[in-house]
Amino acid sequence: MNLPFFVATRYLFSRKKKNFINVISFLSMVGVAFITAALVIVLSVFNGLEDLLRTLNNSFDPQIKIQAVKGKSFEVTPELLNKIKSLKGVEIVTEVIEDYAYVRYRDANQVVTIKGVSDNFIEQKRIPQENIVEGDLKLRENGVNYAILGIGVRYTLSVAVSDAMFPLQIYYIKNSKASAGVDPSKLYAHQNILPGGVFSIVQNFDENYVIVPLQFAVDLLNYGNRRTSLELKLKKNVNEKRAEERIQAAVGDDLMVLNHEEQHKDLYKLLKMEKLFAFLALTLLLIIGSINIFFSLMMLALDKKKDISILSSVGATPQLVRNIFLAEGSLIAFCGAILGLIFGGAFCWLQMNYGIISMGMETSVTQGYPIKVRAIDFVATLFVVSVITFCISIRPAILASRLVHKKELLGKQ
Repeated sequence: MNLPFFVATRYLFSRKKKNFINVISFLSMVGVAFITAALVIVLSVFNGLEDLLRTLNNSFDPQIKIQAVKGKSFEVTPELLNKIKSLKGVEIVTEVIEDYAYVRYRDANQVVTIKGVSDNFIEQKRIPQENIVEGDLKLRENGVNYAILGIGVRYTLSVAVSDAMFPLQIYYIKNSKASAGVDPSKLYAHQNILPGGVFSIVQNFDENYVIVPLQFAVDLLNYGNRRTSLELKLKKNVNEKRAEERIQAAVGDDLMVLNHEEQHKDLYKLLKMEKLFAFLALTLLLIIGSINIFFSLMMLALDKKKDISILSSVGATPQLVRNIFLAEGSLIAFCGAILGLIFGGAFCWLQMNYGIISMGMETSVTQGYPIKVRAIDFVATLFVVSVITFCISIRPAILASRLVHKKELLGKQ
């Protein structure tokens, strides 16, 4: 066994009666363990939240979305559609018009996001049948247009899907800058549509979206051949990144092609920043907690003057004594880190399998806090703990080695 490591082990795990220095060392170990476990748990929670958001958004958002680089909408021609449909890996291209509108149902009203989609939207299967909580998943039937509502919109307006006597009245402002003296009916467009079904996916969509047939949206919003986006579904086993590059090359620089994550770039960026700041905050706490290691090593160096003198007498160099105290600090940190990783991993396993800590809301999409364990988080935590405690141990180790150096100088005199 390596001599510095052997001596450091004897100091830390001595069977003799524990003194105050040993107590501080073990408290330092426990502190490192708790902070390490906290780091692992917090990072795993952020991983779980990111994975949950990605799952929820991906269930409603398209695999690939094409939208204008500048402006709200762009012109869609049959040539552009055919060019995209002919690309390798593209299975379905859905035309989309999305805008705000005012919806009235009986005596209730709400501002919603109208999403007009072509008939092949249902073929993309982005709203699974199990997410339809009332009515049917349909946009047209026997020549009649139907709207698919978010469950939040349905509750706000108190919509009775089964009652065909009362349609949704949808209003769209044509020109808000028009003179007040003109006929008020010319300021807005108005159409009625029957509610066909209600979906429940995620709160943001449930409380705001009303999906209608594309032609209904064209007539109401007066978009003509302009669209706010094109939503694509790719074939199975197609490389999404390469398909995205092919589509971008085909549509040109005036349009941008976005994958799942790019459609919510700001959201995921914010989540990663929060994860980074949480990691830095706990790292700062770890630095503060590691000061106990510094003081325990300083006191150990003073307490072991006699041992250092004996080691010096038998030929120990200052470098050897320094390595002993560095090994002592490393042992305290390593044992604490390993215990912390075990406790943190055990907690994450319990949370993933039993949901011991709930979200605290009956309407939440998941009962327990989402957790996702990644090996990189364990490696990063262990690395940070090792670096911090090594830096903390350097100063006491140098001071201990100087005791040997002083003895050598006195011996020469």
